[in-house]
Parts: sequence; C-alpha cells; structure tokens
Amino acid sequence: MKKNMGGADRTIRIILALGVGALYYFNVITGTLAYVLLAFAVIFVLTSFVSFCPLYTLLGINTCKVKN
Repeated sequence: MKKNMGGADRTIRIILALGVGALYYFNVITGTLAYVLLAFAVIFVLTSFVSFCPLYTLLGINTCKVKN
C-alpha cells in the first residue's frame, strides 16, 4: 500500500473520530446513528494510522506530500 494521506488529513480524521467518541460517551448520539458513526470513527482512526485510504485510490486523490 502506497501512502496517500497527508499529515493534515490524518489529524482531521483523528479529531473527528475523537469527537464522535465523545458524543457517544456523553449520550448525545444513541441508537443506530451512534453505531454507524462509531464505525466510521474506527475506520477514520485505522486509515489515519496506516496513512492509506482505499476511497482516495478509487477517486484518484493523494494528499501525501512526495519527498524528492
């Protein structure tokens, strides 16, 4: 897997995942919506740690800066 996510993109995804986790913890979101958002949060964290997003590959997006 070639990295296709930059630092800013990874940071934003982690912040969003933490926000969803906080909303769930404080019972702001519940039910099916909570589980769907938590699933997206887990995906965001996983893709941030490996710096690779499969959807970016399909769409041809690359936010990772290339080192010369």
